Amino acid sequence: MKLELRRVELAFAAPLQTAYGELRARELVEVTLTDADDLEGRGEAAPLEPYDGVSFERAVEALEAHGRALAQPPPEGATLLDACRAADDLSQALAAIDMALWDLAGRRAGRPVCELLSASPAARIPVNASIATTDPGAAARAAAAAVADGYSCVKLKVGLGDDEPRVAAVRAAIGAETALRLDANGAWSVDEAVAALGALAGHALELVEEPVEGLAATRELRERVPVRIAIDETAAQAGALTARVADAVCLKISRCGGIGGLLAAASLVRASGAEVYLASSYDGPLGIAAALHAAAALAPLPPCGLATLELFAQSPPTALRVERGTIAVPTGPGLGV
Repeated sequence: MKLELRRVELAFAAPLQTAYGELRARELVEVTLTDADDLEGRGEAAPLEPYDGVSFERAVEALEAHGRALAQPPPEGATLLDACRAADDLSQALAAIDMALWDLAGRRAGRPVCELLSASPAARIPVNASIATTDPGAAARAAAAAVADGYSCVKLKVGLGDDEPRVAAVRAAIGAETALRLDANGAWSVDEAVAALGALAGHALELVEEPVEGLAATRELRERVPVRIAIDETAAQAGALTARVADAVCLKISRCGGIGGLLAAASLVRASGAEVYLASSYDGPLGIAAALHAAAALAPLPPCGLATLELFAQSPPTALRVERGTIAVPTGPGLGV
């Protein structure tokens, strides 16, 4: 099995403000696996150092180790992914290999990946709109436009300072029927989160994602606030998926090590009694396609954070465009993009 790597950079249409800094572009590693029959499968590694602590260079290093492992037969009883994991267990790199292997399997079978995962996969996945601006008036206009476009859920970044006017403006713009989700990216201490969410709870929040960082802090906060709590970054910590500290867990292809790892993580979360939804870490088209196939197998799900290709200056592939607040699961062989 031959592995090729290609650097890809995607520029955001406008600088993206997050609690961990401003993002202007995404640097990804696209991988291509070629088998003995010259059939190809593609995947991508999407490290985001401010978010997951993994640099682009570290992902390339791991993928180069995977390439050496794939160039020889795997040990007896091991899969190709097992061989890559033994060479370097970096989840962001393993996700790229896992995607490419599923893409290859689907192309061999002439079927979309979701049909290899489920007997009755969903055809479309509901997604949330992401509002990036910090200006209350601009945020309200963007949110109203999202609702007009058919979105049933709007997500707003908080923890950026002066959150209440933006949240109030967005709620007023979207009306009572549209779900409003907040994401703080762990910006607050427990006491800060208690104060902030006490002020924001009256705006009928669907949930607040990663208000604080860590299992202990999340457990304490959940007991002190009247809103539903979800974990995202904290979900990477040991034991987090079954810790019962949150009402929902946000899962990501990159952090879970690919489609297979995400489906396994979802099973653990659901067994603990928490809700699952999927999101991207500003992935490229291959990562979004992989997440859609996984979501199709897990459906029904709450709106997922997979509409992030809309934030880039480059237009999304036709197969991955949002229509009326949903994205169709690609129907072509493999990942379908």
